[in-house]
Amino acid sequence: MTTNAPAATEEKLDFKKVLPVFVIILVDLLGLSIIIPLMPLYAARFGANAFVIGLLGATYPFMQFIGAPILGRLSDRVGRRPVLLVSQVGTFIGFILLGFANALPLLFISRIIDGLSGANISTAQTVVTDVTTDKTRTQGLGLIGAAFGIGFILGPIIAFSVLIISGDNYQAVAFTAAFFSLVSLMLTFFWLPETRNPQKETTRARAPFSFQAMFQSINRPTIGILLILMFAQQLAFGGYEQMFSLFALNRLGMGARDTSGLFVLAGLFIVAIQGGFIGRWSKKYGDRWLVMLGLSTLAIGLLLTATTPQVPVPWYNEAKIKAEMQGRASTQIINVTLPSEANKGWLGIIWVLVASFPAALGGGVLHPAINSLITKSAGKDEIGGILGVSAGFYSAANAITPLFFGSLFQWFGAPVPFLLGGVLLAVLWFIAQRVVKAPQPQPA
Repeated sequence: MTTNAPAATEEKLDFKKVLPVFVIILVDLLGLSIIIPLMPLYAARFGANAFVIGLLGATYPFMQFIGAPILGRLSDRVGRRPVLLVSQVGTFIGFILLGFANALPLLFISRIIDGLSGANISTAQTVVTDVTTDKTRTQGLGLIGAAFGIGFILGPIIAFSVLIISGDNYQAVAFTAAFFSLVSLMLTFFWLPETRNPQKETTRARAPFSFQAMFQSINRPTIGILLILMFAQQLAFGGYEQMFSLFALNRLGMGARDTSGLFVLAGLFIVAIQGGFIGRWSKKYGDRWLVMLGLSTLAIGLLLTATTPQVPVPWYNEAKIKAEMQGRASTQIINVTLPSEANKGWLGIIWVLVASFPAALGGGVLHPAINSLITKSAGKDEIGGILGVSAGFYSAANAITPLFFGSLFQWFGAPVPFLLGGVLLAVLWFIAQRVVKAPQPQPA
């Protein structure tokens, strides 16, 4: 009977080991989610037009595309904790600079610093990989995703409260984000132990990083297609997140308050999936099944969203929406056609609500499931580097999305970004069915 005890223990996630990472990432994400919604208006105050605002939005993920793989590989050499601390110091400096910014170039510099040091998430995922087994890894990575969801629910609420208290002072919001970044830094310094154990890992001499090695990862069996899936799913789901507010305005006549309510609802659903269900599904069905589920449901959600009938909500008031938008620089530049009040009803909002559940389900399971498969297909001594590469592809998608899908929205119509994303994921689902294999058990 005693011989089965270690195996039984490996079936359960050790929450005591994952809890510090969960709390640190949650606090870190509070700082990030506080400032992200305000960045377009922040830039508009310094005279930025729509193109410059798009460039500013792409700056952070593009710099993260460069920095995350380098720091990820470095964490395999020097340890997780020092790399996480360095990245958090960069985030803190970026927010402080943002608070003191008095010109547009300083906004770009602050996002460049934050992006280059933005290995927080990929390094945290590596820490989770270090303290979990193959059986519990997807659940552990799902908790990091749940921290994302909670952070992006609470962050806008905190930002809204700070703006009310400070009289719409954007600098106060930036300094609030810096405060949460500092708290996260202190938690890492005093609470998080080093999880990399060189004595238990094969030590092979590896270069710190090269972009040639990054793109060579695409040619590796299993890992290559998983990296492509990571890029594609974030391109599609990131476009959904970026464009949904404008889509809801165009198709349903929904203002910022109504759209925020839908985002909170979707966020709560994603938190429930990543915090509760994904671990059970991973153990019962496996990570490959989760990836297929995510691709199919996200594709269905995007295609349903694209076909939403243009029926504004019953409480839609065109004059009120125009008054709400009056004076906002972003809406003066981005011309969004409002629906007519003639055919108001419930069909449009019910359609979007139905579509949002498969979209949120797919977006909730894909990221942790793909990363879990990647770590199970990589060597023990390269997990930090390969997760950094994964974060690089994820960030590259985030850098492309606001420019590419924004252009599609403006030039070809509101449904096109969602339609294209749904078709892309449907095609990849058929490809993945053939080429993505369940990982082989790693030798003890």
